[in-house]
Amino acid sequence: MLKDHAKLMYAIEATGEITGRKKLQKIIYIAKKLSFPFQERFQFHFYGPYSEELTLRVEELSNLGFVEEIREKKGGYFQYRYSLTDSGKEFLSLNEVEMPCLPDCLLDMNEQNARFLELVSTVLYFENLSREEVAEKVFTLKSKQKYTLEEISDAYSYIESLKEKAKSLV
Repeated sequence: MLKDHAKLMYAIEATGEITGRKKLQKIIYIAKKLSFPFQERFQFHFYGPYSEELTLRVEELSNLGFVEEIREKKGGYFQYRYSLTDSGKEFLSLNEVEMPCLPDCLLDMNEQNARFLELVSTVLYFENLSREEVAEKVFTLKSKQKYTLEEISDAYSYIESLKEKAKSLV
């Protein structure tokens, strides 16, 4: 049980801080699709792939004092920031996690905005379909986001760059 918690803590530590619940969900989903050993199950939801298990795991880590969840009011909504506490860092130092190329991929993803990561994760969710079918899904399921064909193409390029980064560092 705690191995999966440690993997999540390792991911948060590798980024320094993740801003946004949606962004955290997308980063872990994309990392899982890149074959990093995250065990959370994801389903397609309003903002793309979503894991209730991941939400509960983050809540548990916060309750244990290993992850700090800072809630900030931003206009008409709340935004959450996640970082490891000193207790979390100590726990992680005692529970070694081996994912050597993960930090570079995570840092790269953390530099992207949540909207783009939502698109990337949606493209990955439907990766068994043709590019045309994926675009159709994106335009239908994500119509409010108003993604363009160019953005979808950028998502495919980004996925390939992440795969290269993950492969080259293994």
